[in-house]
Amino acid sequence: MSIYDIPVETIKGDNTTLDPYKGKVLLIVNTASKCGFTPQFEGLQSIYDAYKDKGFTILGFPCNQFGGQEPGTGDEIQEFCQLNYGVNFPMFAKVNVNGDQAHPLFKHLTKEAPGLLGSKAIKWNFTKFLVDRDGRVVKRYAPTDKPEAIEKDLKELL
Repeated sequence: MSIYDIPVETIKGDNTTLDPYKGKVLLIVNTASKCGFTPQFEGLQSIYDAYKDKGFTILGFPCNQFGGQEPGTGDEIQEFCQLNYGVNFPMFAKVNVNGDQAHPLFKHLTKEAPGLLGSKAIKWNFTKFLVDRDGRVVKRYAPTDKPEAIEKDLKELL
């Protein structure tokens, strides 16, 4: 199964896949509105604005598995991100990223790009996965890696 075949749900509740993003470089991020890393939305939006016309997009997947830092509904999450950080990249429905209930997309991402010492678990919100135009997971970034630090790798794929 290709990354583009994995079913996902938009933040508005529509069922889809990642097929509309085929041929683009993707940065897939598990996000949260009440996390110490939440200000990274600003940096994410900045690199999205800089490269969206060059075949790049960011896909945000809210997650409430880490300290209950994403308690809101889809509408509340969307409103928070837009009002506070001007986020206009695609956001999706809340997902689990770890455990038996982990979303198939995150099972795929963690299998293709394990963390330190081969760990498949995601340690916290704002873990980022860079995916090339062919749907291959190229690199995994820790929550502490600021969006600006990804720019060099991103430019090489564009």
